[in-house]
Amino acid sequence: MKTIAISGASGFVGQNLIKFFSNHNYKIVSIKREILKGNQKLDEIVENIDILINLSGANIINRWSESYKKLLVSSRIETTKSLVESINRVSKKPKLFISTSAVGIYDNKAKYDENGSFSNDFLSNLCQNWENEALRAKNDFTKVAIFRFGIVLGKDGGAFKKMITPFKLGLGGVIGSGKQHFSYIHIEDLLRAYDFVIENNFDGVFNLTAPTPTTNEEFTKTLGKVLNRPTIFPVPEFLLKLIFSEGAKVLSDGQSAVPKKLLDLGFEFKYKNIEETLKSLVK
Repeated sequence: MKTIAISGASGFVGQNLIKFFSNHNYKIVSIKREILKGNQKLDEIVENIDILINLSGANIINRWSESYKKLLVSSRIETTKSLVESINRVSKKPKLFISTSAVGIYDNKAKYDENGSFSNDFLSNLCQNWENEALRAKNDFTKVAIFRFGIVLGKDGGAFKKMITPFKLGLGGVIGSGKQHFSYIHIEDLLRAYDFVIENNFDGVFNLTAPTPTTNEEFTKTLGKVLNRPTIFPVPEFLLKLIFSEGAKVLSDGQSAVPKKLLDLGFEFKYKNIEETLKSLVK
């Protein structure tokens, strides 16, 4: 039986990964925050696993005060640094380290595969530094995979659970202009992508997004259609800025990313477009 350790396992993606891999005959070890702060216990875990998955990071959709931005950085960079240093310390190293990033690393000027051009803003720089830290784990024994998440859509949590209530009440609408890109992935496809990369021991950078990116406007209209509800209440950008300050960019300024590497390696998505995705989530 292979063993997977997960840091940041208490979140929406982490909880789904635990369920998924437990059902696929893996032993799962959760690395709690306090363990990341001490070398001995962390090294004991890292030395006895096959796969290490890093999901640690404070919620990006929040008001970005200066103190919260520091938390966004430390919760990603420092935790990743602890894991990488442990991998480099122990004698028996995991075969694969999968660390998280986001499509927010790209600018919004075009549709991009994994070789797209990066933006020069807080979120992109955070992702770049996060990835660079994770890549330090690469050695003769440990491969490193970086998963750049789009918005993860699933019934039980994450962004979709927060979004759906106003739509069910007929109070949904576009955010800002609605023209901003919206790259997303169904939680089932995300879990299957983890399994695909682990089973084949692949490394490198992967966009974890559905093959067909959409826009906020198309997402809004499709969700209204699937629920049979109107979508006439737009959320103005100035209101987002009042609520989230600089963090409003996450909602008002999206990226268009395609999963070229997964597709080239033969991965088959179950939910290829936004209509298939939303129908499965509201049925």
